[in-house]
Amino acid sequence: MRNLIIRTLTGAIYVLLLVGCTVYSPVSAFFFFAIVAAATLWEFGTLMNTHVGAKMPRPINAMAGVVLVAAVWLSAIASPQTPRMFSLYGLLMLYIIISELYRKADNPLKNWALCFASQLYIAVPFALLPLLSIVYDETASSMVYNWIYPLALFIFLWVNDTFAYLCGCTLQKYIPAKLFPRISPKKSWIGSIGGGLFTLLAAVIIWWWQPDTMPLLRWLGFALVVIVFGTWGDLVESLIKRQLGIKDSGHILPGHGGMLDRFDSALLVIPASVIYFILT
Repeated sequence: MRNLIIRTLTGAIYVLLLVGCTVYSPVSAFFFFAIVAAATLWEFGTLMNTHVGAKMPRPINAMAGVVLVAAVWLSAIASPQTPRMFSLYGLLMLYIIISELYRKADNPLKNWALCFASQLYIAVPFALLPLLSIVYDETASSMVYNWIYPLALFIFLWVNDTFAYLCGCTLQKYIPAKLFPRISPKKSWIGSIGGGLFTLLAAVIIWWWQPDTMPLLRWLGFALVVIVFGTWGDLVESLIKRQLGIKDSGHILPGHGGMLDRFDSALLVIPASVIYFILT
């Protein structure tokens, strides 16, 4: 009971912060996701340094991620500070490369590879979020902040995860086919299908709530992207944890594990969604 209470409180605070910061303003959204990016990069560095013998420069790597997030957010609003921020990001990445000449690490190639991989896997997705939320308004002839799209993305993720779990627990004994037993033995096809159907229903509800945003078919396509890439994102993190021999990526969120555990699906869904909106 105590663990359930802790898990519930942590989840409620997490949802309130994400929803509140996303809806309130682009500034609050930027600070929230910049902090999340830094914490997730730090956690990734801790895992790699602890379990694979790397010596990633966690402070600089996390700082680089925040700068990249800031650079893309500034670029989305056509800020004149954008070139300076991208230049700073480049300097930080150069530091990561050159510093290995002086750190005398046993395997500098491993440190480089993991730093660059973490920037691609973690920093880039959070940096791409403004491409979903800051859009051109033809009526105002300017860029405006529209929180409905990033918020819908996370709502779809939560609905998919929740109903995949509930449908899996309820129906798996009747349809026991496993989704990906080599990586995640508990995931079932019936759970994934159930979660996907409820996510499509959530897309219909959001379209009914916000009919002026985009057509229903585009909302359904958006939800389908979240379903597919969210599942892959979850499996990718499961692969990382299985490779490292750990259950949770961290303990920063009591009852929920680490930052990677909370945002694993989003790390693939965000870039996939940006590509979807560009192509459609």
